[in-house]
Parts: sequence; structure tokens; C-alpha cells
Amino acid sequence: MKDYPETLPGLLTRNKDRYGSRTALREKDLGVWEEVSWTRYYEKVKHFCLGLISLGLQRGQNVAILGDNCREWVYADLAVQSAGAVAVGVYPTNPARQVEYIVGHSDSVMVVVRDQEQVDKILEVKGSLPRLGKIIVIDMKGLRHYSDPDILPFSEVERLGQELARENPSRFEEEFLSKTGPDDVALMVYTSGTTGPPKGAMLTHRNLLSIGRNFSRALPISDRDQVVSYLPLCHIAERLLSVILALSVGYTVNFAESIDTVQESLYEISPTVFVGVPRIWEKMATAIQIKMKDATALKQVNYRMWMGMAKRISERVLGGKEYSPGYRLLHWLGHVFLYRSILDKLGLLGVRLALSGSAPISPEILKFFHALGLHICQVYGQTEGSGVSHVHLGLDRKIGSVGKPMPGVECRLLEDGEILTRSRMLFKGYYKDPQATAAIIGDGWLHSGDVGRFDEEGDLYITDRKKDIIITSGGKNIAPSEMENRLKFSPYINEAIVLGDGRKYLTALIQIDLENVSKWAKEQKIVYTTFKSLVNHPEVYELIRREVQDANKEFSQVETIKKFLLLDKELDHDDDELTATLKVRRKTIEKKFNDLIESMYRG
Repeated sequence: MKDYPETLPGLLTRNKDRYGSRTALREKDLGVWEEVSWTRYYEKVKHFCLGLISLGLQRGQNVAILGDNCREWVYADLAVQSAGAVAVGVYPTNPARQVEYIVGHSDSVMVVVRDQEQVDKILEVKGSLPRLGKIIVIDMKGLRHYSDPDILPFSEVERLGQELARENPSRFEEEFLSKTGPDDVALMVYTSGTTGPPKGAMLTHRNLLSIGRNFSRALPISDRDQVVSYLPLCHIAERLLSVILALSVGYTVNFAESIDTVQESLYEISPTVFVGVPRIWEKMATAIQIKMKDATALKQVNYRMWMGMAKRISERVLGGKEYSPGYRLLHWLGHVFLYRSILDKLGLLGVRLALSGSAPISPEILKFFHALGLHICQVYGQTEGSGVSHVHLGLDRKIGSVGKPMPGVECRLLEDGEILTRSRMLFKGYYKDPQATAAIIGDGWLHSGDVGRFDEEGDLYITDRKKDIIITSGGKNIAPSEMENRLKFSPYINEAIVLGDGRKYLTALIQIDLENVSKWAKEQKIVYTTFKSLVNHPEVYELIRREVQDANKEFSQVETIKKFLLLDKELDHDDDELTATLKVRRKTIEKKFNDLIESMYRG
């Protein structure tokens, strides 16, 4: 049996030999899905790698990749790694100053960008990036009159690589592929920076092959599965799904045209495995609820009857009670008359493995989909641990827990409840930051910064971020994420930030869901012109007050929201209020809206 390098490009070589003409990647071009075989995938990576070598890329250097998900993104990713260099993903939504920070801090010597929008960002800050050389562009549309000599088409780099391959057909395998080892850094993933500037987490090939093996042992995935790639590839979650696991298992990756067309892509592809961050699952659930309010009276009756039945059955199953033949028959009938139709419209009818990660998800959302027959598996982990350390194993779907440690992962809690893990997946360290590296893995355990607890069966429950725990003036410890997630279950609330550290009671800043509140306002014949005018309308405040009141009923008195205010602007990534993964920068919010917060504690 042929030995392959223990690297991601090594897995690509194995899959080329194993699967050959079977489809590895699919992407839409002018409305038509184009397929890329494993053999073609390998050739593309090979030629782009050799092209980078011809441009002067050296082993150990860093190359940034900036753009939306596409085939060329992963070609560049694996080509850089094949050359013994390090791939550095950059969020395509980052403004120029954040792009400047990551490209500069990572010492990237080249950057691969998707289109004109990303080229403009690079050119805006290029003067402060002395190490940066070539700007390699995937889509040259709109760049005909750009005069910068460092701009080079992606296709031209491939052509240079093809010339080198013709001169020496074995050079790629002998000089580069075989000389990159498992302990070499493969990629650098910049953390979202909720508590400070982003840090570059260095992950080795050994780390990534370990997560691939462990994840595929923990969950039922196979080379016949289909996935949709739509979350940013620079994030460890999408990198895991679209690159690492795809190479480990051999399934097909389908690229959505954009995050705005995910629903359409889901419907067309009918994936068997789907990963969503909590906000995606929340939007899907909200869309169903809003649509049913506009449905005919007959459809509303049908919905209420079968969803009511589904929720009662789901509560029995989740509570460990018997799933009798009678209940199975009722759920099957509900599937025929309602659940199948809902899942089909969401594009999730073919999904047999649904996952949620990146942030805590509301139990109500999990129960909602469980009732429909879609049992969402939560995953938990950190970028520094290659993305995932805990999953629901087998048929375990305990609501509120993140399951048990994956194979190969050890986990323990400190006295204050902080979660520590240890495995072969722990990263090599932060780039140019040995102090931060020592602080997080100095004792050989990854200190997550999250607080949790185990139940009697060893399942892990995340309480909150250690730094986010609220301690009221009365000494009560409160995890704000529980109330925040409950509030966001409302179709009219997009974001909620619960406050009250060192205070007598809890308050909240709430951002409305513009689409759903606008629709509600029109139905109520409320006149408004802007987001701010809508928020400031008394009836909108009353709408949200009722939603807060409903949420409060599920919590103890000390955990309830006593006062809240509506934000008159949408939280924005460009204003540093949200991370690129849409997590709230709590400290920024508290500082920026300090006057509003203080007004809720006066008098």
C-alpha cells in the first residue's frame, strides 16, 4: 500500500488515487453547477503551488487568502501548504484596516484575493505592508485599468505552474509534497478578537489530521455525503467542514454562491450533512413562525395541531420516556401532513446529520427542530484545539449539553468551573506571542475561558464565558447567555445584551429584527421612515416589552430583566460592535452605550 505524507495535501493525493473521477467539489457558474473531480482538484492544487514557487514563495513563509468561498480558495489553501508555507485566512467582510492588521501581523508575502472589492482593500493599505509582494486575483472583472504591477491573475499563476510541471513532472511530489511534515504549521487562523486584537493560532498538519480522524470516528459521516460551504472559510468551523473533513472522509463540497443564497443552495443540493451557527438556525425557525402567521386559517390549524403533537412527543423522547409505536405512528402522520413540507422548504429534508457550533444556541431552537424530526447535534471547542473537542455521540441529543469529549480528547474542570482540554489537536501557539501561548497552554492543557459543569453521565454543559459571568451586587452569579438566547428566540429580537455586573438587577440592550418588526409594523399600520424611527415608536417598544415579559417567566426573579432599552441602530461589524462571526463585542458595547446603560440604573 502506498504511503502518503501525513499532511492535508497528502490526503488530497490519496483521494486522487482512491476516488479519481468522483466529484470532490461543485460550484455554480452562470447558473449551472460545475463539478470538479478529485483528480482535477489535485491538478489544480499542484499547478497553483508550482506557480507560487515560480513567483518566489519559500518554505515557512505566509500567504494570506481573502475572499468569499469558492474552489480557488481551497486550491490556494492547499497549494500554499504543499509548498511548505502557511495559509492565512482573512474574513472577506473585514474592512481595510482589519485586513491591514492581519496581513501585516502575519508577515504575509503574497495575498490571494477573490475580486475587485478585495483588491481595493489591499491597495488602500499596501503602503504599510512592506513584506507584501504579489496580489493574486481570482476574478479580474473590473481590474482592466488597474496599473499596480503586483496584481496578477490567478489563471496566470496556474499557467506558470503548468510550465514548471511540463519541465519536471515529478518536481511537485519530490521537492515539495513529500518534504512537508506533520509537525509543520499548515494554517494560521486568526481569532475573532472579542477581548482584544485578533491572535494568529498556528495549527499543524498533525493537529488537523487528528481532528479529521477523531471527528469522523465520533459522528456518522462518509464519502457519499454532500455538504454546503457558505460560512467563511477562514473560520475554523468551515475549514473543518469544507477542507479537513472533506479530505479525511472524501465527501463532496458544494459552494453556495453567497450566504444570501444559502436557502436556494440547500434546496438545490439537498445536503446530507449541514452545519449552522446559532443565528442561521434562529433565522430558519423565525422564518417558519412568521410565514405561518400569514398562512390561511386551515394551514394555521394544521400547523398548530401537528406542531403541538410533535412538541409533546419530543418532550417525552428528550425526557427519556418510551417512544411507543403509537407515538411513532403519530409522528409519521405529522411528517406526512406538515414536518416533511417544512424541512423541504428549508432545504433540509435530506439532512441526516445537523450540527450547530461556534456559539451557544437556545434550547427552544433545538426543541423546535427536534419536534420536526431534525435532531441538531451541538459541537463545542476552540480554534486553539482545532475547532472541536466535544460532540453528541451516537443518538445522544441532551438539550443544553454539548455532549462528551471526542475520541482522543481529555477534559477536566478547574475549581472555578473553567473547562480544560488536552489532545493531539492542541495548536502550536500564537504567532509572535509566546506570552499569550504560555497563558493558554503553558501546563499542557488548553484553558478555554469557558465555564461549565458535568452531569452524572459525563455530558458537558457550558455555563458561559468566564469573563462574561455577571455577579450582581447581591452576590448572585448569573450566566447572561441563557437569557440572551431565550430573548433571541423571539422573531422580533435580533440581538440581546444582558447587563448587571455589580448592579442590583439585570437590564438589557435589545436590537430588533428589522425584517420581522417592519412586517409587523405594516400590519399594524404604523408609519416609519428609518430604523431609528421604527425603534422609537411606542407600539414597537410595547411589542418587545411583551417578548421580554414572556422570557422572564422562565427564569427566577433574580435572573429576570427589570429594564431594557432598544438600540436605535443595528450593531455593525465595521464599527467593531460585532466580530466577523457575528459575536457581540461585549466590552465595546458597554463602553459605546454607557450612557444608555447608566440611564437604566438611575432612580
